[in-house]
Amino acid sequence: MNFYQLKTNLQNIGETLQQSNDELQRMAADPSSTPDQITSQQKKVDALQLRFDTIKKQYDVAENDQKQKLVKKTEPKQLDPKERRDKAFASLVRKTMAQENVGLDIYEALGDNDSTGGNKFLPKTVSTDIISGPVETNPLRNISQVTQITNLEIPRLQFTLDDDSFIQDTETAKEIQTKGDTVTFTRNKFKAMVGLSETVLLGSDANLTSYVEQGLQNAITTKERSVAFAKTPAKETEKHMSFYDSTVGIKSVEGSDLYDAITQAVADLHESYRENATIVMAYKDYLSIIKTLANGSSTLYGAQPSAVLGKPVVFTDAATTPVIGDFSYSQYNYDLGALYEQDKDVKTGINYFVVTAWMDHQIKLASAFRLATVASKG
Repeated sequence: MNFYQLKTNLQNIGETLQQSNDELQRMAADPSSTPDQITSQQKKVDALQLRFDTIKKQYDVAENDQKQKLVKKTEPKQLDPKERRDKAFASLVRKTMAQENVGLDIYEALGDNDSTGGNKFLPKTVSTDIISGPVETNPLRNISQVTQITNLEIPRLQFTLDDDSFIQDTETAKEIQTKGDTVTFTRNKFKAMVGLSETVLLGSDANLTSYVEQGLQNAITTKERSVAFAKTPAKETEKHMSFYDSTVGIKSVEGSDLYDAITQAVADLHESYRENATIVMAYKDYLSIIKTLANGSSTLYGAQPSAVLGKPVVFTDAATTPVIGDFSYSQYNYDLGALYEQDKDVKTGINYFVVTAWMDHQIKLASAFRLATVASKG
């Protein structure tokens, strides 16, 4: 018996049961009705009630099954958080490439409640951060500070005393007197672009999201690294971002060789910075030091770099001159907001997903760093 037959039978028995109940009430109130007649009618009502209750249970079960089938047909599949984010990010890319309006629901799915969109291009949590864990690496990310605050201003020193003579390092005192005791971060626009073929654009949400995010990660990481170690900054507005630009004023310490220069640079730092100092250098320069110190022995090749140079060592080929210092005084700040655009290279026919963002890198105290250089042999 199907659902609709049960429903019909239940209605028919219900009507008959109601009529029998009404008749029983009439007979009970009629003085002319005999006890046997009333008893007989009561048995009839009881039998109908049993039938009604039995079919009602069967009907309730069938009705619940029917509702479950209806819910499965009408309700969309519930996506897990990662699938939901992949779908939203893929929609963002596809709509941007098609030059269509990106709805607020997409930004909200990406965790961005701002009406202008784009604030979550640089999410605050490391686990979902576009600019973390890329194939390209910026070693400063592990030792420098990274923030995302609009119009950020911070003190050059994180502490202060009521006695102005507390700064024992004269270089720091002079620098603060010259530059001021506040660091103001600026907005420096840059564009990150990812080339997309139609096969990638029409692929699955997960593959499209992974491809575009990886491309953005690499672009941003390369930008962060290049501005911090630029020998000749590409733009006037980027000079203050480089450890190597003369306008920043980081002191160079010479040595007879690179090992001597690095150890002398560490020693030249004021103790406040020396305590937390890190050496950032190219790996090939480190191998050159090991080759010189080992003098034919293989012992040093297995030693930790920190044991050889006396301080933690971070490697990047971009550091053509070793930089030594307390990198908590190096800080990246991303301004809130990002623009998503589409572009096409007419020469190659490749379409690009373009993100415009604003970033600044401030070396808060030049006196917290040293450059290790080798004296020229004349």
